[in-house]
Amino acid sequence: MKVNKFLALVLALAMVLALAACGGSGNNGGSGSNGSAPSNAGDTGNTGSDDAAGDDASAAGDSDTAYIKEKGTLIIGITDFEPMDYKDESGQWIGFDADMAKSFAKSLGVEAEFLEINWDNKVMELETKGIDAVWNGMTLTQDVKTLMETSEPYCKNAQVVVISADKAADYQTADSISGLSFVVENGSAGAEALDALGISYIAADTQAKALMEVAAGSCDACVIDLLMAGAMIGEGTSYPDLATAVELNSEEYGVGFRKGSDLADAFNSFWKSAYESGSVMETAATYGVARNIIEK
Repeated sequence: MKVNKFLALVLALAMVLALAACGGSGNNGGSGSNGSAPSNAGDTGNTGSDDAAGDDASAAGDSDTAYIKEKGTLIIGITDFEPMDYKDESGQWIGFDADMAKSFAKSLGVEAEFLEINWDNKVMELETKGIDAVWNGMTLTQDVKTLMETSEPYCKNAQVVVISADKAADYQTADSISGLSFVVENGSAGAEALDALGISYIAADTQAKALMEVAAGSCDACVIDLLMAGAMIGEGTSYPDLATAVELNSEEYGVGFRKGSDLADAFNSFWKSAYESGSVMETAATYGVARNIIEK
């Protein structure tokens, strides 16, 4: 009797193991409707599709031109800097850079928008996509070329000392200006020029404000762009009692984009075409900067 019970238990256990083996075989390799082979093939196909879509999205994301066209606007970071970017009587941004920026945006099929920025924060504004370009008579310093994707230079300029007209003749060398009190735009090429000479200064938000401080007598002098000086100081301008003294350097203007941006190449192509068509020089003549434009 004990033997029969033992045999029964052995047989029962064998049946359970056999059923388990059959079930395992069906789950691991069956080709029926619930089999894993078709299911896995489908999953593999979806994963490949998702990866391809991700690659496409990544490629699109790497193109600033595609990004600009998709959102429909080109946001340009500027400061109040006549004759490059300034407001007319109706409050609209005009100037050589502003007008050319509008034309560039149109060539991309988008609208140009202008945003006044703290000049010292221009790189951060680009990187966080607060703006898409820095186009404001920007000097192509080594720092700028390192931190931004820059266009080819389009305009010649210099950093010049501006002082009371009756004193300008006394300050025609770099050595002669060391005893003056200065105000310059923070983060500007003028600030770099004074830093190189070891001359201290007070920082202003814009070059226009630096000029106001000199006109008010708060400081002896400022350093601004020669282009701006030509438009804003001397007889028949807003500051007839100010004049230029020594030029501290020579430099070139360019447009800045996010590092690696393909908008720089798009700009270079646009500018070459605009120069050849005559629109660059026509606009430059309007704002009195024709002699500063670099020939293409």
